[in-house]
Amino acid sequence: MSKTFKTINPATEESIKEYTFMSDAEAKQAVEDCHEAFLSWKFTSFEERANKLKAIAVEFKKNKQELVELMTKEMGKLTSQGEQEIDLCISICEYTAENGADSLKDEQRTLPNGGKGLITYSPLGVIYGIQPWNFPTYQVIRYAIANIMAGNGVLLKHAENVTGSGLMIEKILKDAGLPENLFKVVLVDHDQSDDIIDNDLVRGVTFTGSPSGGRTIAKKAGEKLKKTVLELGSNDAYIVLNDADLDQAVKMCVQGRIYNNGETCVAAKRFIVEAGIYDEFKEAFVEKMKAVKFGDPTGDEAKIGPMARKDLREKLHDQVEESVKKGAKVLCGGEVPDQKGYFYPATVLENLEPGMPAYDDELFGPVASLINAEDEEEAFHIANASKFGLGGGIFTKDEEKAFVLAKKHFDTGMVFINSFGVAQPNMPFGGVKDSGYGREHGGFGVREFVNAKAVMRLNK
Repeated sequence: MSKTFKTINPATEESIKEYTFMSDAEAKQAVEDCHEAFLSWKFTSFEERANKLKAIAVEFKKNKQELVELMTKEMGKLTSQGEQEIDLCISICEYTAENGADSLKDEQRTLPNGGKGLITYSPLGVIYGIQPWNFPTYQVIRYAIANIMAGNGVLLKHAENVTGSGLMIEKILKDAGLPENLFKVVLVDHDQSDDIIDNDLVRGVTFTGSPSGGRTIAKKAGEKLKKTVLELGSNDAYIVLNDADLDQAVKMCVQGRIYNNGETCVAAKRFIVEAGIYDEFKEAFVEKMKAVKFGDPTGDEAKIGPMARKDLREKLHDQVEESVKKGAKVLCGGEVPDQKGYFYPATVLENLEPGMPAYDDELFGPVASLINAEDEEEAFHIANASKFGLGGGIFTKDEEKAFVLAKKHFDTGMVFINSFGVAQPNMPFGGVKDSGYGREHGGFGVREFVNAKAVMRLNK
């Protein structure tokens, strides 16, 4: 008997559509079909691949509004932020089309004994991506486009609650002229997904999700000696120094906490404020967070929509309550609204200590952790004491100093200076420690799943 699942609109709690999981045979066939497509694609020129990426960008522009509306319906992001997500995906396609060949071109080297050496970056085969729901299009495009440019085939297991978005992305790539089956969505459960990882035709696995999920995927792939790229959780610290521009810091920190309904891996989550400016920052920050309205993500008034699923809201609220039980103080928010939809208010907590979820763990929703630091040195100590290391931020009027501090003292993959943002197509994206390993974007992603092959003619 076939198994089914439904997608649910988190703003209305109404069912959107029912889907059927593939059979084991269909899932196996999907891998084989993708591999067959790869066997031809790997011989295409960089120019041909780049032209397909440009065509994909055009197709995203054509389908932008429909895809934005579907993403909002499936996971609750504001439509304006959905538009920004698609624009980023278009930029990634265009950037990779323009620059991908430079990162993949052959390199000539003269060998120590005068012989001839060639380094060539050969595609590996089928790359399997297991992706989350919070950026339904971007999470897919950031690994898929790099691997298509590299000459690989791409499989996608998307989060079940954004299945419609995954299938629409598949159609967009196909309509752009990508060869049949080169990019393929698989509707599979966890056991079937494990079988795909085991399949000898799958040569690499990329996963975005929780640290526990990353450990499981890395172990399964590692047992088969397959490379993985992992982009996992975070508890990004935004450090506000005494000489920061207060208005700018507050504005960016609020934006950094509530963007995408607070459900962003590289969101601002811990706000570590130097003692000299702490009270002033707290007052202004709480005032702005109190003013953040939640509501209909398709309208103009709400600054945050619903959380993507009921269980995610329950987990977030449990983390808030557990922190309060251990001594945290709620400065605003912190209560589940009595209404339809999986909404959660913008929330600020202080009096935080190690051992509290709001101090140690990732809170994947619009909850801010406010921490008072004695001085700059303590601020960085607190920031780096985290088990996570994805992103972070520094606010100070001395921009030159900020770049030095970021370079020398932040133990993360990314740092924002006097600003908040998500990915940039020409800069590497990824983390360290429990935030995972590997890099995407900026010429790094196209080299994650290739064989750096050495070809040599030695002198006798």
